[in-house]
Amino acid sequence: MPDQSLPARERAVIRSFSREEVALVCITVLWGVTFLIVHTAMRYTGAMFFVGVRFTTAALLSMLLFRRLLLDLSMREVWAGACVGVAIFFGYALQTLGLGSISSSQSAFITAMYVPVVPFLQWFFLRRPPHLMVWLGVLFAFSGLVLLTGPQAIAHLHLQFGEVVTLISAIAIAMEVVLISRFASPAINSFRVAIVQLFVAGLLAFAAMPVMGERVPAFAWWWVVPGLGLGAMSAVIQLVMNWAQKTVSPTRATLIYAGEPVWAGLVGRLAGDVLPARALVGGALVILGVLASEVRLPRKQGRG
Repeated sequence: MPDQSLPARERAVIRSFSREEVALVCITVLWGVTFLIVHTAMRYTGAMFFVGVRFTTAALLSMLLFRRLLLDLSMREVWAGACVGVAIFFGYALQTLGLGSISSSQSAFITAMYVPVVPFLQWFFLRRPPHLMVWLGVLFAFSGLVLLTGPQAIAHLHLQFGEVVTLISAIAIAMEVVLISRFASPAINSFRVAIVQLFVAGLLAFAAMPVMGERVPAFAWWWVVPGLGLGAMSAVIQLVMNWAQKTVSPTRATLIYAGEPVWAGLVGRLAGDVLPARALVGGALVILGVLASEVRLPRKQGRG
């Protein structure tokens, strides 16, 4: 709630976080935790297989939890879930494919391009231009992500195959965020759409295994436990995203999601990693971007 001691005009400038935005902050923290888990699991299984296990598990858990809602599943919701699911799959698959020929820092830098892309997609598809302070927030957040990835990521970019497919994955991630808001309406149940999109993303990942030259790995708890655990976390993340973005704009949601590498860095720090000074500055800029987007410039009063 705004401070009631402020003058009425100044009070209108400050907008408090809604419960939906707080929920998005919470799942972004959850995302930061998943980074270390995925990094460990990739030593024991292929990327597409693990993505398939993760999202299919999430879909099954969500279906079990909301099984009664599925009785009213409509073709419109199937279509919405399929569109979002395809975007999720391409975001993960192409990013993974790109990592085969570029460094993780380069991948992180290119993937961060989805932050400035989302406002334009929101403007184009939803006809909702972001206001000035949101653009400023995007600038701060993207600058922070650049610092987090490091200058070496920019110095070695040559727009070859790995860079190009990663750039396409960033556009797919941006499309996922916008599509979730595009299909958010009272006529569509966000939970049913989330279940469909999880199934589509998981099944497409399994179907991509032959293309990526992957085989089903031997059973090992080192990938089974992380896969099931991340499945549960992905279910929570996608369900909350679909629910919250009914009222939170794609650009605003993106600024909150941009905090994921900040939380991942903090988790890594707890695990023993050392954060350089530029990473700390980058994290501060991301947070500043989120806070800047909360500010509303006072409108000029007409002369009467």
